[in-house]
Amino acid sequence: MYEVNRSVAILKPRQAFLDWLLQLPGNLEGTLQLEELRRDCNALLIPAADDYASAQDFVHQHYRTLFGAELADWCDDDAFWPELSPQLFLQWFDVEIHSVLTDLVDFPLEREPFVPFDLDQE
Repeated sequence: MYEVNRSVAILKPRQAFLDWLLQLPGNLEGTLQLEELRRDCNALLIPAADDYASAQDFVHQHYRTLFGAELADWCDDDAFWPELSPQLFLQWFDVEIHSVLTDLVDFPLEREPFVPFDLDQE
């Protein structure tokens, strides 16, 4: 077992996010349910946090980039996106924080080539 120098943030969609998905072109009506969306969410490695508040602050500081990434997973045409705001982010997602990440696998972690996630572009 190895403790990893990261924390984890999980963005769990709320009903407002599902409502937005269902109004997108492509007729997703009846194919998506909130329980499904919340069961397998994006888990994000964030800087190691000493406490919940600092991890939550990190997520909130970068809400625009994270929000955009979540929307782009479903719709890459930002003309269909709402105006992004911190309040809307919190209406559309529950943020779950896990401060300790432990690697239970005994072989080296494999990574794809690094593509920077531009957190400074906000």
